[in-house]
Amino acid sequence: MPAPAKVTPDALRAAARAILEREGQQGLTMQAVAAELGVRAPSLYKHLRDRDALVRLVAEDVAVELGERMDRVLAAEADAADAVRAIAASARRYAREHPHGYGLIFGPLPESARARGSAMERSSVAILEAARRLSGDARALESARTITAWMHGFTSMELAGAFRLGGSVDDAWEYGLDHLVRGLAAHR
Repeated sequence: MPAPAKVTPDALRAAARAILEREGQQGLTMQAVAAELGVRAPSLYKHLRDRDALVRLVAEDVAVELGERMDRVLAAEADAADAVRAIAASARRYAREHPHGYGLIFGPLPESARARGSAMERSSVAILEAARRLSGDARALESARTITAWMHGFTSMELAGAFRLGGSVDDAWEYGLDHLVRGLAAHR
């Protein structure tokens, strides 16, 4: 009988991410991850306290990945308004590509399953910097929160299929984002 596979943090994270995107948050269980890794579920408890710790591991991985993506976009944009638009568009694309992962960042979770600490700080760097450039130091946090709330609300409605009145959703995105950016820049 071959020896069971060794569970590494990277393998655990990769298996959990694959299950999340394939089956959604409901499918992300210790049993499913163990099966994906070719081990028995009890062996995962050497690495994770419980399912909430598993969800938090994935949520933190997603937060870092999304933050890195937004950082690359910020680095490519010198203009503050263009940086905000590009970061918002990047986050929207990410949500479309990874709807279940995106849901772990902005969706309702028990506190013990939420991404925390450095992962959340990491995911906020680009939007805070873009907001600071757009609105100034004194209003950077408020501006970043406003941009994030608008972007997330729009994206969540889009993912849920809630725009049912016709017209172009992309045009609505551009219209709303343009007015938001102009409004925040006007109050610098």
